[in-house]
Amino acid sequence: MLRILNASPGFGAPLSEEEIESFLTSKVLNVHLGTVDEDGDANIHPAWYYYDPSKSKIYVETGRLSKKTDNLKKNNTIYFCIDDQNPPYKGVRGKGTVKIYEDINFNVPIAEKIHIKYLGSLENPISKSLMDAVKKGQSVVLEISPRYYSTWDYSKV
Repeated sequence: MLRILNASPGFGAPLSEEEIESFLTSKVLNVHLGTVDEDGDANIHPAWYYYDPSKSKIYVETGRLSKKTDNLKKNNTIYFCIDDQNPPYKGVRGKGTVKIYEDINFNVPIAEKIHIKYLGSLENPISKSLMDAVKKGQSVVLEISPRYYSTWDYSKV
């Protein structure tokens, strides 16, 4: 079982494992990824994501030559935050490690799930363009293995 911390002690309550899974699979929100660059400076990267509850992993498709990919090749520790900005506020953040997948056969099905979640269809012109890049090997998939979740749910006040 993954550790679940209360991100707002004294206000609201943490999400349960079941609530975390529901939040990560049902909401269409960006994940904000925190990486560290070669100078030791923090970099924040908003991205689309797919959560696989059977593996408890978060997946992000991104450019093979992107800054976040470059940072993660040097230091595979990542921070992430997914939060709903509509009241009652709730969210999931945490720290994890990343595995970078360059295998097109692995990446295409993950990217398709992400595009369907955010664009509703693979027929969307944006999806077609992005999927073309994935199929040409211009993208990678980041597999985030969370070490813990720090969660909040202000509806539990």
